[in-house]
Amino acid sequence: MSNIVAWTLFALGVLHIPFGIIKFKTAFAAAVDSGFVDQFKAHEDRRTALWFTMLGPLFMLAGQTAIHAVAVGDLALLKIVGIYVLMISIICVIAVPKSGFWATLLVSPLIIAAGYDLYA
Repeated sequence: MSNIVAWTLFALGVLHIPFGIIKFKTAFAAAVDSGFVDQFKAHEDRRTALWFTMLGPLFMLAGQTAIHAVAVGDLALLKIVGIYVLMISIICVIAVPKSGFWATLLVSPLIIAAGYDLYA
């Protein structure tokens, strides 16, 4: 079970990237058409597109760290990953209730539980 929740976090990150590119294709196309460099600061839709899509690799990193922690039995690291993701999720769900952070809000307690070896 620990491995499944760790891979779930990684998968959420992987899915964030193509979903962001597809959802925000117009904003990304406009940024590319304008030369891409420094084309996100002045346009809210482009900033949203960039932040949404770049969150994917960050969740992949957290997921990969959790996967590694499970593989080597580092329960302390697994708890830390779960706590960080939980804190980010709580803040983001409060700040933007209509967001996908509900998914990480559900996954992060499972990662924390795995860090306490509750699935053994």
